Amino acid sequence: ILIPDGSKVTKNDRILEINGCLASILTAERTALNFLRKLSGVSTETAKYVDEISHTNSRIVDTRKTTPGFRALEKYAVRMGGGHNHRQNLSDGILIKDNHVKTLKLEGLNLTGVIQKAKSNASHTIKVEVEVETVEQAVEAASAGADIILLDNMSTEDMKKAVESCPNRAVTEASGGINLETVKSVAETGVNLISVGAITHSAPNLDLSLDID
Repeated sequence: ILIPDGSKVTKNDRILEINGCLASILTAERTALNFLRKLSGVSTETAKYVDEISHTNSRIVDTRKTTPGFRALEKYAVRMGGGHNHRQNLSDGILIKDNHVKTLKLEGLNLTGVIQKAKSNASHTIKVEVEVETVEQAVEAASAGADIILLDNMSTEDMKKAVESCPNRAVTEASGGINLETVKSVAETGVNLISVGAITHSAPNLDLSLDID
């Protein structure tokens, strides 16, 4: 390996050298290149987002929108691009989404009740995150003891209000349709985390090739 993971590369850089049975190398060529192209693309796309918000304290985090069988590798690639990992799987934390709230509403629970139910059934090591769509819901979730408030598809104006209205103990996360054109303004609202599914599910592959000397 000539260039370590997470390093910047330019056109015509040689990143690694291999030697061995030529027939075996050529047999594995396409699979190996596909593997490296995909993961390098994830790192590169992540780095673009990280660079856009480098003047703020916000972090870029990934999602579970990963290629089947590749989650651990794609999340590693995100870290190499300067991003951070969200949940690896459902057991890493409780995320209360709108469908959960609607379902438990049939049992007579409001948003506060749903959060309290989740916290009472969770280990002390498990954080509870709540998806909200309004500033009022964000305040209610924070007051009910949610550890992380997920601001879903909010305008930047409402995001800023939600951040200012939530107690300091609650981490705020922005999500929903965030791209390279909008991520800077989202970060400037003061949110702690910005989750971007595109860095794994839509990252362009890096152009790599294998040449024989």
